[in-house]
Amino acid sequence: MIVAAGESLIDLVPRTDARDGAGPLSALVPRRGGGPYNTAVALGRLGAEAAFCSRVSTDAFGEALLEGLRAADVATGLVQRGPEPTTLAVATVGADGSARYSFYAEGTADRLFELPERLPEAVRAIAFGTCSLVLEPGASAYEALLRREAGRGVLTLLDPNVRPGLIPDADAHRARFLGLLPYVSLLKLSEEDARWLGGSPEEWLAKGPTAVVLTRGGEGLTVYTGGFTVSVPAVPVAVADTIGAGDTVNAALLHGLVARSLTSLDAPAWADLLSFAARAAAITCSRPGAEPPYATEL
Repeated sequence: MIVAAGESLIDLVPRTDARDGAGPLSALVPRRGGGPYNTAVALGRLGAEAAFCSRVSTDAFGEALLEGLRAADVATGLVQRGPEPTTLAVATVGADGSARYSFYAEGTADRLFELPERLPEAVRAIAFGTCSLVLEPGASAYEALLRREAGRGVLTLLDPNVRPGLIPDADAHRARFLGLLPYVSLLKLSEEDARWLGGSPEEWLAKGPTAVVLTRGGEGLTVYTGGFTVSVPAVPVAVADTIGAGDTVNAALLHGLVARSLTSLDAPAWADLLSFAARAAAITCSRPGAEPPYATEL
């Protein structure tokens, strides 16, 4: 089983973009979202045995989020519930399909996540990232879960997916990121994340991860390991937007890794895995919102 741990939320996505002249007053369409949530849905659609670990509101948006998980065959037994509202993220989509977000997260359900007593023994991998690494008190609970699961040998993936507007203290967040690396098996981040966090793949590898995967938008993906570097190109596609593309990469990587040892992959095996992730992400980019592909589409 693969677990995605972190927030779920509702993305409010423009029905049209700024190129039609409507600009910031374009009609907004609600879509299920949140980095870890998107990763869980992508895992389920790819055919992985997946579960979501979070706290979800009992409001109508929360019910819709749970429906989305069930539709993707994602287990919800690790989901905590609460009466607090669902977090909202208003997306602004640029001409190139890239998205920027404004978050409405004060007093919302997902940030009140509490450390579960234990996860099932069947869990082989777990992914963390995005808002859940920032918003307290939940951030500390997710950090404790990461450290605990790494200690019992679970493969851990960390996707910082930095949202600067949510981070009250940039230096403290960068320090927390570095403090997590000894407990991370696979670090996946975008070039934009890397610039904000500072450092380099080589420096991060020295602190603990077995591999670092860097996504480079239309330029493709690169993995750095202690012994080699492998790059693959992106798959050309007409981009609707890039929402959920990185989350799809997380799911594709974990789906390909859960049945084999991360340390055993050679350069050709990494090339195959990155190419699979690039194809999956391209399909997500081809449609509005975070709509990752099903296995049959690949």
